[in-house]
Amino acid sequence: MLPETRDAELRQIAKEIRRNVIKTVYHARAGHIGGPLSAADVLTALYFEVMSIRPQDPSWEGRDRFVLSKGHSAIALYCVLAERGYFSKDELHTFDEINSRLQAHPDMTVLPGLDMSTGSLGQGISSAVGIALGAKMKQASFHTFCMIGDGESQEGQVWEAADIASKYELDNLTIIMDYNQLQQYGWAGSNGRVRQIPVQHPAARWQAFGFHVIEIDGHDMRQIVQACQDAKQTQGKPTIIIAHTKKGKGVSFMEGDYLWHSRVPTDQELALAMGELEEGVV
Repeated sequence: MLPETRDAELRQIAKEIRRNVIKTVYHARAGHIGGPLSAADVLTALYFEVMSIRPQDPSWEGRDRFVLSKGHSAIALYCVLAERGYFSKDELHTFDEINSRLQAHPDMTVLPGLDMSTGSLGQGISSAVGIALGAKMKQASFHTFCMIGDGESQEGQVWEAADIASKYELDNLTIIMDYNQLQQYGWAGSNGRVRQIPVQHPAARWQAFGFHVIEIDGHDMRQIVQACQDAKQTQGKPTIIIAHTKKGKGVSFMEGDYLWHSRVPTDQELALAMGELEEGVV
């Protein structure tokens, strides 16, 4: 069980991550917000509590690996890496600029701390499966985590990768679905501002592919950490953690609105968002 004080610390870090995501997108005049905000708690838990890593030695061979398959949410990962000490937070101001190490999608060839370059949806999970399979063949002890989106899960390649992961019993692999149930494009719901859920009954689907399935509240630090620990202890099959999240989490007027999938806040919206994120712990 995660101690209460540590739980509060992690939630405070996640709140700072959310602030930096919004400020960075505002400064760059480009980027995604909704998905990064929904993923902030899981990423914070991974990098500050769960994974075995060395920020001052990002190429350490024994480190746990992480692949952000939903690569368009890169700004959330950058903010977490900067907060964790992989590089200065001042560098966030270069996001999406020409020659910046912080491009709109992760580029492992230029930025320390990245284990895979991602962007084309559906491909990151295949890379994660390959990393985990390679670790099995080398008898390496590190664990591989991979975050996918629920909209991304409509890609056929995701299920091809899932099939291979199960076939080779990759118990050193944990997939985390950011299940915010909202994507940028798709059939509109009855009120016109909400999209239909992109993936129905994900637990049954992944279980059918031979995965150990864990469902959690993706904004509850204790549940996130416990699920990751359980996944690391699972033997004989890979694990999928279905993290139920809210797109735009932490800012009331962004939550559950697909328009904030990719949108730059105005001056007034920035002020309102920062005000909300200053109040208490999200």
